[in-house]
Amino acid sequence: MVKVSQAELVAGAIAGQAVSFPTDTVPALAIKPELANQIFLLKQRPDNKPLILMGATIENLLPYIVYTPSEFKIWQKIINQYLPGALTLVLPASSLVPNVINPTKSNTVGIRIPAHAIARQILQQTGVLATSSANISGQETLTSIDQIAQVFPDVLVLDDSNLNLQDKIGSGRPSTVICWKDHKWQLLRQGSVIIE
Repeated sequence: MVKVSQAELVAGAIAGQAVSFPTDTVPALAIKPELANQIFLLKQRPDNKPLILMGATIENLLPYIVYTPSEFKIWQKIINQYLPGALTLVLPASSLVPNVINPTKSNTVGIRIPAHAIARQILQQTGVLATSSANISGQETLTSIDQIAQVFPDVLVLDDSNLNLQDKIGSGRPSTVICWKDHKWQLLRQGSVIIE
C-alpha cells in the first residue's frame, strides 16, 4: 500500500510511475501517455477500450488533437460551457497520441479537464496523463483510497488525510462522453453532464 503526498505523487508520475488521485467523477488511474500500456495491464483492460487524456487546461491538451479553425470555434462553445467538468470530448487525434491510448484504430482521442482543484494541480505539474477509472476492468469502480491501494499495491495513491472531505472523491458517476463526427456532436455515454 503506497499512500504518498501530492509532491511525491507528482514526482512519481513524472518519473513514469502509475498514480491514482481523486477527480470530480471517480478516482483516476493515470500514467504518462507513452506508458499507457501499463494501465491496460494493471486494469486487465481489453484493448478495444481506449483510455482518455486528462489535462489541467485546454491549452495543455491541444497538441494531442487536430482541428480546423472553424471546427475549433464550434468545439469552443462546449469547452467554455462544460470544462472543467465531467465531460469527455472524443476528437481527431494528432500524431502525438501514442497508438496504445486508442487501439481501436479510429484515430480519435478522448480529452478531459476535471473540475477538481487537486486533480488539476497535479496535472499542471505532471503534464497531460493517460487515465482511466481506478478499478479492474469490468468490476465496480473503486471509490476509496484504501480500496485503490489494496487492489493496486504498486500504484502511488494520493494520501487523502490532508484533503477536505469534498476534495476526496467525486460524484461516483462517470463523465459524459461526446464524439465529434460528421461535423456534429454524437453522445457516446450519458454521465453526470447533460448536454443541451
